Formats: sequence, structure tokens, C-alpha cells
Amino acid sequence: MRERPAKSHQIFGLLIATGFALQAEEAASTALWNLHAQSTVVVEGHGRFTAPYSGDRSLPNVNEVRETVSFDLTGGVRLWAGASAFADAMVCQGYGLGNSMGIEAFPNGEAFRLGSSVPNITMSRLFVRQDFGLGGDQETVEDEPFQLAGRRDVSRVTLTVGKLSAKDVFDNNSYANDPRTQFLNWSLMANNAWDYPADALGYITGATLELNQPRWAVRYGFFQTPQRSNGMALDLAVLKAWAMATEIEWRYAVGERPGTIRALVFLNQANMGSYGDALASGATPADVTLTRATRQHTGFGLNWEQAVTGSLGVFARAGLSDGQTEAWHFNDVDRTVNGGISLQGTSWRRPLDTVGLGGGINGASRVHREYFAAGGTGILAGDGALRYGWEQFFEVYYRLNIARGLSASVHYEFVANPAFNRDRGPIHVFGVRAHFEL
Repeated sequence: MRERPAKSHQIFGLLIATGFALQAEEAASTALWNLHAQSTVVVEGHGRFTAPYSGDRSLPNVNEVRETVSFDLTGGVRLWAGASAFADAMVCQGYGLGNSMGIEAFPNGEAFRLGSSVPNITMSRLFVRQDFGLGGDQETVEDEPFQLAGRRDVSRVTLTVGKLSAKDVFDNNSYANDPRTQFLNWSLMANNAWDYPADALGYITGATLELNQPRWAVRYGFFQTPQRSNGMALDLAVLKAWAMATEIEWRYAVGERPGTIRALVFLNQANMGSYGDALASGATPADVTLTRATRQHTGFGLNWEQAVTGSLGVFARAGLSDGQTEAWHFNDVDRTVNGGISLQGTSWRRPLDTVGLGGGINGASRVHREYFAAGGTGILAGDGALRYGWEQFFEVYYRLNIARGLSASVHYEFVANPAFNRDRGPIHVFGVRAHFEL
């Protein structure tokens, strides 16, 4: 017996029902809110090392062990179509080695210049993000801190406004980016020559605008700056004191292996000193703070990552700044080159474990090194004198996955010519890290 053909109204009804089912499925996968938490504990130590003299910013040449503890409770809520708000309440405690001074490639990315013997509570992030879809293909967005699950257009414009880390948006790298789960060293978590806008805890208020396309993206950010170098209080004269960054990202593939190249340009303006003027003043020791005026600091950086196999990736960064103006936010580096590899433990049946090896060099401009030789101090450097040499650093770590969201890692870091000084070091740093997230 032949089946009777469906009537047009039946077909139309089936299409409507299918459409509602698809919409319901999409709505169910679109999160309205999320909540995450993390905690990271780092313990590091170093032994005695050669140091014929020391200054205000020197790492102590004695046996030392320090620890840092952080806890973050992050949450997000969907506001309206394409818009979400996020907050991060952070608790931190502890100190970096030498109170986070004396090494430009500082060995603990969880350490701040503002150490604390008691828990320090702060709202590190509080921002709103709006995606403007441009149509075309869509992509699935996984649930993560600062990201609500759902779908969005691949081609889109994204506006972010509020308090955040400039590193949330710029200079990202799949293999060397997060000191809570990857390399601990400052020089391997960010481009050391980028004086990226931040207060002493690493966060700042500002706005970023991103245009994303399937193969490329371009980003721009405008941020406030602290009133003083590496300070907490922000300069409210935003027309005179600000920081800008622009980044272009190109995504490609070698065979089936993805790769990304990012090019960054930055321009900062604040009430900063001049190293040349500090030397010309004849003050002993040289003091860049006596020459402060409205000045600009500029530079650029390159960032590359490439998947070699399903478990092996390589990365590199390079950066250069003008090196004439007082460092204001991050460290004292004017030139940097580094790179390394990240290997997952697939071949030894531990696919969630990771081995990382990375290293590089940091340097200062000629006038900057002359300033340090004249007894000047910076954010991290200032031994009272200087026999200049490129700071050389190396880090190797093994991260062991214990359970879902729980890992532990061991680290070894080596630094020669710390803070560009051939008279000090080398320094051997040993560390352990425990990390939990949910």
C-alpha cells in the first residue's frame, strides 16, 4: 500500500516544530551565568651566589625561601544579546624572592611587588564585554572564567570596558602565557619589553576594541596608568597620562597544525623621567625621579606559536622599546628574545601532563645601562653599580595532572647576569607549584 504524500500544512508544521526544537537546544547551551574558582600556591628558593656588592633593588645573596598564595572567585552574567559582565575577587598573600626585585626575568609570575604577610583582598577585574556579530559562520564558546558558554559569530567586533589585565586581551600565547599552569617566569608569560599598563598588582582600567575574522584579528586598547612608577593609585588626568596598545594577529596552518603570529605596538604617556636627563643632572647616585615630566615611551613586540604535532608546540617572543624613558609598569627591560617548547605526556601515557622548556635573554639600552652604572634604580634593577651583560634565563618544569582541576608541578630556573649585572650570580631557583580550579 502506497503512503499518502504529506500535505503542505503538515510539512510546514514539521518545519516549525524543528525550528523550535533547534532554538530550544541552542538556548539550553547558552549559559546565562557562570562561577569559577582557582587557588595557586608557589614555593621557591635559591642558595647563596656571588655578589661583591648590593643595592636597593638587589636580590639578597643568601639562602632564601619564599611562598605566594592566590585565590580567585570569578563570575559572569549575561546582560543582553552579546553582552556579559564579569568580576574577579582575588585574595593574595606572600612575597616573591627578594621582595620581587633583583631579576628582570623574575622567577615567579604569581609574585607582586606589593607582597603581604596577611591576605590582601581586591577586586582585580570588573568589566563588561559586548560582542557585535557580523554574520557568517559561528563558533562554539566553551564555559571558562571570563567566558560564558554559547555560540557567537566568528566575524565580530568586541568591546570590553572596565578593570582587567591588559594581558587578558594582548600578547597571548597557547604555550607560554599563564604562570598558574605553564611557565612561572615573568619573561615567559609576557613580552618583557612591553611596559604593559598595570598597577602594582597587574591590573588596570581601560577599554579595548577587537575586530575578529576567520584568519586574522586586530585589537586596540586604551588604558589608565598609575600616578607613580609601579604604583597603585591611578592618574586621573587621562588626557595626559595613558597607555595604548595595538596588536595584529594572523592565524595560519602548516598542514593540519595551527600557528599564530602576533605583532604588537605600544605607546605610553605619563609623568615619567628621562635616563639621559638624570645622567646629565650630575646627581649622585643618578635619580630619574628628579627629571619627571610628561613624556612618551614606545616599542613593539612579536609573538609566535606553532603546533608541531598533536602534543608538541613551540613558541617565541621578541621585543624592543626606545629605552630612553623611565619604566613605569612592568620591569626595566628594553630588548628581549626568548622561546621554548611545550610537550604533553602522550608518548608516556600521561596526556594531561606537560613538560616545558624555555629561555632567552633580556637587555637594556645604552643610556639605561649607564644610568644603572651611575647608581640609579628602576622597578626591579638597581645594584648601586653595573658591569653590564645580557641577562640570560632558562626554565624547565613538569606539570603533573593529579585529578580534574588539580595539578602539581616542579620547576628549575637559572639566571645569569641578574638585572643585567655580570658581577652577580648566577642564580639557581628551585620551586614547586600546586594549582586547583573548578
